[in-house]
Amino acid sequence: MTNSAASISGSGAPAATRSRSHDFAELAVAYGLILVVVWTPRPWQKILWWVAAASIAAITCASFEGLKAAGLRSTNFFRSLWVVGAALLVSAVAVTLAVDLHTLRLPPGGPIGFIKNYCAYALWAFVQQFLLLVFFLSRLRRLFKKAGYAVAVAATIFAAAHLPSPILTPITLIWGLAACLLFLRYRNLYPLAMAHALLGITIGIAIPGPVDHNMRVGLGYLTYAHTHRPAPSPQP
Repeated sequence: MTNSAASISGSGAPAATRSRSHDFAELAVAYGLILVVVWTPRPWQKILWWVAAASIAAITCASFEGLKAAGLRSTNFFRSLWVVGAALLVSAVAVTLAVDLHTLRLPPGGPIGFIKNYCAYALWAFVQQFLLLVFFLSRLRRLFKKAGYAVAVAATIFAAAHLPSPILTPITLIWGLAACLLFLRYRNLYPLAMAHALLGITIGIAIPGPVDHNMRVGLGYLTYAHTHRPAPSPQP
């Protein structure tokens, strides 16, 4: 593993031709849009989601260096596949505990229902890993001389986007640190996205909705209690 900025750059332009202010501006715009979406009430949130998605996609396309730099390659796939195995192990332990605690909640419809419910989340997990590792980490790596600083900042802002959830925030901080370090080592996005999907689905089925507010973050987490209040008991 090399510490050179060019070796882990995720931008279309060579690291030497991109100014630090350019990288910082892209980071600030993208992260600012994400926070605005997370903390904006509906129906404006849906509109701003598309604005943020289009803006970040445009920035990514304009500075995209290629599939190899983005970790979208076969190299090191099998070497890093142990990450998925570790996620499966964690998932098995969590599900076992959920069964013992009677908190396991599987969607109806058997395996087909499970796939229908969580197929979209698996895709979203891939998008989150792409944003964390390819968009944010690559730019932070060019801003900081030491890779450790870039990893710490990337994981911190990733976790901060999951505030104020007391469950998702620490989990995403730990996973963000691990994912960034593993990506710098193996440079393959696929196993990390798979592991993210497994861990996220595990949280979704093992932790009751009233506890983690159905994995909501930002304003959605705060308003969950108001929109999911139990029906009042009939008055005598």
